[in-house]
Amino acid sequence: MIRKTLEKAVRFKRTEHGSLTVEFAIWFPLYMFFILGVIEYSMVSIQKAMLDRSMDLVVRDIRLGINLPDTKHNTIKEAICGKMVAMRNCSDNLQLEMIVQDPYGGVNLPIVPDCSDRADEAKPVREFSNGGSNELMILRACAKVDPLFPTTVMGRAVSGDDGLVTLTATTTFVQEP
Repeated sequence: MIRKTLEKAVRFKRTEHGSLTVEFAIWFPLYMFFILGVIEYSMVSIQKAMLDRSMDLVVRDIRLGINLPDTKHNTIKEAICGKMVAMRNCSDNLQLEMIVQDPYGGVNLPIVPDCSDRADEAKPVREFSNGGSNELMILRACAKVDPLFPTTVMGRAVSGDDGLVTLTATTTFVQEP
């Protein structure tokens, strides 16, 4: 009986059936974590690039005085969201700040951007002044979006304490007369 058990153990040790299954079980989760992390990071990068691009296009329209009836908060927000194709619920998630800046006085923009928090009630605009002719303006947009894969390592790394990814874009322009 002991000899039969030992023979079976030796035969089991020599056989190579199922060895690929063990390798697959070890390596597949690692590859999937890597691939999901790359997809997560690329989606965040795409959303950030689209926010930057839409801000640049809208600011170009403001500078040239075309395609926008006025430079009020809601008009600029709708124009930015109209050019964003990679963000869901843009109008709910996007918060804008626009301040008049003295070109010789240093930057007085708050360090921490004012982002919308979906858990809170709607926040009023922190500061949004349209400025006058030949004034330097700083426009900052901030949005909080859901990560694509919130349970992966990269999804947790790019998101904050609230589980949302914060995207910011800042640009400057001079009001034309």
